[in-house]
Amino acid sequence: MTKKTTRLLLAALAVVAFASCDDYETYGDKKEKEQDAIEAYISANGINVIGESQFHSQGDSTSVEKNEYVYLDNSGVYMQIVRRGCGSQIEEDKQVNVLCRYYEYNILDNAMQTRNDYNNRTFDKMSVVRQGATYSATFASGVMFSTYGSSVPSGWLVPFPYIKIGRQDTPGEEIARVKLIVPHSQGQTYASQNVYPCFYDITYQRER
Repeated sequence: MTKKTTRLLLAALAVVAFASCDDYETYGDKKEKEQDAIEAYISANGINVIGESQFHSQGDSTSVEKNEYVYLDNSGVYMQIVRRGCGSQIEEDKQVNVLCRYYEYNILDNAMQTRNDYNNRTFDKMSVVRQGATYSATFASGVMFSTYGSSVPSGWLVPFPYIKIGRQDTPGEEIARVKLIVPHSQGQTYASQNVYPCFYDITYQRER
């Protein structure tokens, strides 16, 4: 191999190495891309973000007519309470089975990801325990369970202090429904690992 050929080969390797480094995304880069995606989604959907102080002054409610979502500082979740629900809040130190119907949308990839809201016979079942102001839960069955495992995304538990979990026993009653923008840190396994946010439309219903 001549010196000229060697120099050309080394130059080519340097270009490849530089390109590889340039393509590498740090965790910080991914978080920034996630935040940009959330902001673009909020803008594209005409979402009116309010703070927690306004949310509390409104009786822990968000206006659906104004398309309000409250930004919750501790979790980074954006939440709209569509319906507070019938029944009662989850009792302390008691395991409650909750049935959920939902739609999951990958905000970063602009794609529907999973869902189980096709009809009233399909749902995800999770067991929820409340200890003081802390909620924990595991999936027992359903699409989320079969796709991501038994771990319930922390973002799914954020609404519990503000909604009631019951059943629709009369025509005038409605079960709880929320819409959420969930960052990867509060999301399901794939979102957490790959750093992307998801939008959820979820109903919560107490099992008989």
